[in-house]
Amino acid sequence: MSAAARREFLRRSLALGAAVLFAPLSRGSSAATGKVVDVRSKGARGDGHSDDTAAIQAAIDALPAGGGTVRVPAGNYMVDASRAISLRSNVRLELAPDAQLTALPNALRRYHVIRVWRVQNVQIVGGRIVGERDQHQGDTGEWGYGINIQAARNVTVDGTHISDCWGDGMWIGAFGRGANADLSEDVTVRNVVCTNNRRQGLSVGPCKRVRILDSTFSDTHGTAPQSGIDLEPMRQGEASDLLIQGCTMTGNKGCGLEIHHSVSGVVVRQCTIRDNAGYGVLAAQMTDLWVDGNTITGNGLNGVKLAGHTRDVKVTGNTLSSNSTRSLRRSLKALASGAPGGPHAAQLQIGKNTSNVHVSGNVF
Repeated sequence: MSAAARREFLRRSLALGAAVLFAPLSRGSSAATGKVVDVRSKGARGDGHSDDTAAIQAAIDALPAGGGTVRVPAGNYMVDASRAISLRSNVRLELAPDAQLTALPNALRRYHVIRVWRVQNVQIVGGRIVGERDQHQGDTGEWGYGINIQAARNVTVDGTHISDCWGDGMWIGAFGRGANADLSEDVTVRNVVCTNNRRQGLSVGPCKRVRILDSTFSDTHGTAPQSGIDLEPMRQGEASDLLIQGCTMTGNKGCGLEIHHSVSGVVVRQCTIRDNAGYGVLAAQMTDLWVDGNTITGNGLNGVKLAGHTRDVKVTGNTLSSNSTRSLRRSLKALASGAPGGPHAAQLQIGKNTSNVHVSGNVF
């Protein structure tokens, strides 16, 4: 890489990091200041037996067009995920710390406990969402979601614990495909835990400006890819300008974080990515990636793998150790032969078709 090319890439990477880091987390949602409706006033029981779907939806629908807050007090509220709870624009769904939305057992290939579709200015705060993977009545499909966000704008999910879904804990994506895709934009996931879900902790499809902050994605297992976070818009459309900061990805049967084609502009900063069975970070066929200041250790395959024609990458200031635990023999062979990645190939593997890769300040 020429000095001029390196300077230009560093300039663009620094600009991306600053723009995503300091972008506002909210754009004037009126959800927190409008009318307040308690789901119990609409008949929700929260007794762990009654189907409370209609009552919770009635509380949401009782809000005026200008929005407001739906409060869910402590209790276990059973939800028919074949119908789902559908949020409207300008709504804050506020769950008490001991409030839980639990999916009723079903045989569906696809379900949603909460849908955030084609709306704007939405907040989901606190509580727990529990899927029904252990009581699932079918054996096909992999798309049972705790929270599904599609074609939505200015959405925040804060402090929610999501577990035991037949598919992904969360999905952020679009309706439509390619140039016609209606993207999600300005989505913040903060202080969220996604654990023991079957397919992924969090999947991201076509979107713009997504921030994933101080969250944990752990113990995903059941059906591939089984990763903590998967940025996977693939042929559906483009995903751009994503920040993953202060997160923990651990104990997943797949990768901690995997990133595929049609993704550009990703910053992964100050995360702990450890003890996943696959790669710590896998980047395949994507552009503009900055992996900075992370601790990446104990993963079954390479700590960081840059594959395919991935280009414009910085890997800086990370601590990478004890990775490739599943492939020690291959790692020793690579070390002896001087394969790409040199003496640290087990920690950082740079594919031969990658380009414009800058590596500095890492501790191996």
